[in-house]
Amino acid sequence: MSMSKKLYIETIGCAMNVRDSEHIIAELRDKEGYELTNELTQADLILINTCSVREKPVHKLFSEIGVFSKKKKEDAKIGVCGCTASHLGEEILKKAPSVSFVLGARNVSKITQAVKEDGFVQTDIDYDESEYAFGDFRSSPYKAYINISIGCDKSCTYCIVPHTRGDEISIPPDIILKEVKKAVQSGAKEIFLLGQNVNNYGVRFSDKSLKKMDFSDLLDAVSEVDGVERIRFTSPHPLHMDDKFLNVFASNEKICKSMHMPLQSGSTKILKAMKRGYTKEWFLDRAFKLRDMVKDVHISTDVIVAFPGESEEDFEDTLDVVKKVRFEQMFSFKYSPRPLTKAAEYPNQIPSDVGSRRLKILQDLHTEILDEISLSQKGKVFEVLFEELRADGFIAGRSDNNFLIRAKGDKEYLGKFADVKITNPRRMALYGEILKDE
Repeated sequence: MSMSKKLYIETIGCAMNVRDSEHIIAELRDKEGYELTNELTQADLILINTCSVREKPVHKLFSEIGVFSKKKKEDAKIGVCGCTASHLGEEILKKAPSVSFVLGARNVSKITQAVKEDGFVQTDIDYDESEYAFGDFRSSPYKAYINISIGCDKSCTYCIVPHTRGDEISIPPDIILKEVKKAVQSGAKEIFLLGQNVNNYGVRFSDKSLKKMDFSDLLDAVSEVDGVERIRFTSPHPLHMDDKFLNVFASNEKICKSMHMPLQSGSTKILKAMKRGYTKEWFLDRAFKLRDMVKDVHISTDVIVAFPGESEEDFEDTLDVVKKVRFEQMFSFKYSPRPLTKAAEYPNQIPSDVGSRRLKILQDLHTEILDEISLSQKGKVFEVLFEELRADGFIAGRSDNNFLIRAKGDKEYLGKFADVKITNPRRMALYGEILKDE
């Protein structure tokens, strides 16, 4: 009896990379007979699915290749996929001879071809996979990531994504709804819709004859699928947060009351230099409207400090927005020049020490806000979908509005909803007790 081939995959980066890895796993399982392993030394094929949004993950790639090369079986192959693969291409093979192939983020469906050809490089960002039928694989039995678009039409001056994932194309709604139905039939309770700018959905389909459908209509259509209990999505763009979108978000009970609003900067001047398309005032208007419409809405954001030309006044504008919106979660970074982007060429780059100082001020401010928000949750009751069994006797899951909640419990709760009363709120997670049915 022949042993199946083993696949080890490391995923770096965003939820879209997680979904790409799931597609890769399904393709290799169904067409080449690979099965997943968590043991690097047992793998016949080692894949690194990369991110290039910031400089650090790119450096990490070559470090990981070096480590994997020393630890792998003698005849095991190493492949590099994802966004860094898209923008570095053949350069990866030159820098790291132990790598067998390079596959870009827009070329996932060619993975079975890549594993058979040493030296294979495919990084075509115009390749259209919007109607490709991938096999079914999910990292979680309770949550299904589903792509609704590929690529990005924005031209933010700091962002490399359009150069690694190409122009935006929406996936036809019938394909999306078919995936949703398949996911809930196999046990998924939560549907997580993915795109670079999800609320720009429907602007362009490969099939020009398709009836127009915007993101708000798609959300309603997904919510009508039998078995769907929760819907999440990332990332919407503040520019496209019109009243129709906010009204659907607020009124549809299946849509989780958690919104990611990437601010990037609180300065209208810097937002213009970033080519974000909105102002500080527009962002605040949308955030305040959201707070007014949805009780206990959870708003998360991304912030870049020390973008070229950012003055102390511009930075104060960012702090002002953070103070006013009081984000429940914030991902913050010091500006990192990326190849192929306009901002990397700007002459008014900010010294690294200034960026580090501003980042610390921002993060300290948000830590204070987060501590206040966390403490205010004590005594509240949340409905939690439990997804993770932890070694310390706790189970973990998320509330409708995206708080990470932990409670004492066992595997019988996994994939189920339970009410939890918060007894010990902490900054990174809320701890509570499961309320038993009387």
